[in-house]
Amino acid sequence: MDDPVVAKIQRNPKYRELRQKRNRIGVVLTVLMLLVYYGYIALIAFDKAFLAQPIGAGVTTLGIPIGLGVIVFTIVITGIYVRRANSEFDALTKDILNEASK
Repeated sequence: MDDPVVAKIQRNPKYRELRQKRNRIGVVLTVLMLLVYYGYIALIAFDKAFLAQPIGAGVTTLGIPIGLGVIVFTIVITGIYVRRANSEFDALTKDILNEASK
């Protein structure tokens, strides 16, 4: 891009810091989600007997709460990212844009 504002933003050390922090948390949360999701899928594929164990005297098996745990985990890591984005990342973005407009 030949836009001088874009070039100024890209040279800003805070922009590099923002990209580094955002990429790091994105990769970490993605890896965690893949481990949890594919771990659950692997349990379904390779250890059905474990997931089929009944809980208590009812018909609910161990697979149901573990599956719900995967869903809750997804919501939690989304909340972690949103909280960090709304505080730290937004503050850095605001600083970068203020410096670029000078």
